[in-house]
Amino acid sequence: MLSETKNILLQQLVQNATNEELIYANGYLAGYLAKNFGIQATGVIPPAQSAAVAVKPLIVYGTETGNSKKVASQIQATFKKNKIQAKSVDVAQFDLAKLQKETLVLFVVSTQGEGEFPQNAVGFYEAIKAFNGKLDKLSFAIFGLGDSSYPLFCNAGVLLDEVLAEKGATRLLPLVKADVDYASLIPTWETDLQNAFGNASTATPTVAKSTVATTSHKQNFTGQISHKVILNDRGSNKETYHIEITPNEEVAYEPGDALGLIPKNNETELQSIAAYFNVTDVATLQDKNIRGLSKKSLENVAKVLDIEITEEKADLVDIIQKYQPKKGTLEEVVALLHPIAPRLYSISSAVEAHDGQVHLTVNLNSFKVGDAIKTGLTSQFLADYPLDTDYDFYIHKNNNFRLPADDADIILIGPGTGIAPFRSFLAQRDATGAEGKNWLFFGEQHFAFDFYYQTEIQEWLSTGVLTKLSTAFSRDQERKIYVQDRIKENASQFNEWLENGASIYICGQKDPMSKDVENTIIEVIASQRNISVEKAKEVLDQLEEQGKYQKDVY
Repeated sequence: MLSETKNILLQQLVQNATNEELIYANGYLAGYLAKNFGIQATGVIPPAQSAAVAVKPLIVYGTETGNSKKVASQIQATFKKNKIQAKSVDVAQFDLAKLQKETLVLFVVSTQGEGEFPQNAVGFYEAIKAFNGKLDKLSFAIFGLGDSSYPLFCNAGVLLDEVLAEKGATRLLPLVKADVDYASLIPTWETDLQNAFGNASTATPTVAKSTVATTSHKQNFTGQISHKVILNDRGSNKETYHIEITPNEEVAYEPGDALGLIPKNNETELQSIAAYFNVTDVATLQDKNIRGLSKKSLENVAKVLDIEITEEKADLVDIIQKYQPKKGTLEEVVALLHPIAPRLYSISSAVEAHDGQVHLTVNLNSFKVGDAIKTGLTSQFLADYPLDTDYDFYIHKNNNFRLPADDADIILIGPGTGIAPFRSFLAQRDATGAEGKNWLFFGEQHFAFDFYYQTEIQEWLSTGVLTKLSTAFSRDQERKIYVQDRIKENASQFNEWLENGASIYICGQKDPMSKDVENTIIEVIASQRNISVEKAKEVLDQLEEQGKYQKDVY
């Protein structure tokens, strides 16, 4: 509480201040509290003050897994509370012609792979790059999402920030580069934006940008693979490993988190590349990404080697063997390659249930390139890694994929290795005696060969931890059956669970699985509630905004 003297002074200051000054003071105090005491502002300012902010910002999000959409929705909700009219739109539905008509746009964009834009934002960025005109009527701010473990941290945000400034647009705020723990930065950005809105009419272009970054302070651990077993039975088309890691120290994680590690290159491939360039030392290649090079990386390699590469994605060893380049050196090629990026695997164990171990469920990714069988770098690395041998890893926190309250019901949809986090969820609820109901949808190719964790799942079913189980084994009958078909078959009960407050979780392949499942859920909501598909989409969007529809897809 303030003393009487300070209270009088504060009242006098507020009464004599302009609306713009009050907005500035609100932002200043929020920043001061966050910096000095770790207290995060809510982003809400008194209605009387916010009403003076007459701007109507447009929020454009570019997303691959849904995080940017969540951030955009949260910002829009805060603005609404503050009587600021704003709307958000997917960048895939927003083109350059619309951008030229806007005066204030807030971008929320994630970064993928080798510093690339989300697939739905690539065309938008390329259109701005190719644009010969000016965007000098536009003011903008960018909230970039990324992972600082990756070499090109928030690169999509950096590229968008640069190209907009090049076209004459005005930076309302410096670019924000947010790490995986981005949630804590959102209220501060909201407050800074509202402060900037009050001064938007006098804003001038920023010549030199500054970048605000946050680090997640990831802690590296060491551990050994103490147990490894193939979950598929003989005759399966898959090779999926259950891997148990025993850390050398206590490791804290929650259901929904992932384990991150940096794999090592295959020695045979390294020797093959080095030998072509008449080099014996492969040390310079050891930590460089030589697998699945992107189109941009291949274009750079093609220039150095003086060849024309037609592939849009390929391994370096395959490019060398196919094109047999006569120019360029290994040193020149290595200079173009990015470091190997970390790989993330959903944790399939729970601390309370598995004595501090960390379990993974890893499918050996295999595919054909021409007549050659190829395997994924990290999955092969783990499949081959010797038992009881130290290696480094870290825990990737995923606060956007969390269990609800113990008494809340959940619907888990996880075909294939998408079962991983849900094994963690169910083990956690079993160990803690959570009272909420649990419904699991699991799918794979064959019941006899590919029913991962069947014994555990049936045990949970018999003890009541698992309320309902719906399985879909696609190759066990002439017509392929997938988890979305089981959702349709159980449409009435599925909708009933949702109306009673259940949360939905999806984990597994993004395309086409997660999209097909989402479309099916929308169809079920529409048919069961006798509403239009558009209204059903709004229902699902509301569930997502409430944190009751969460996805971990890849």
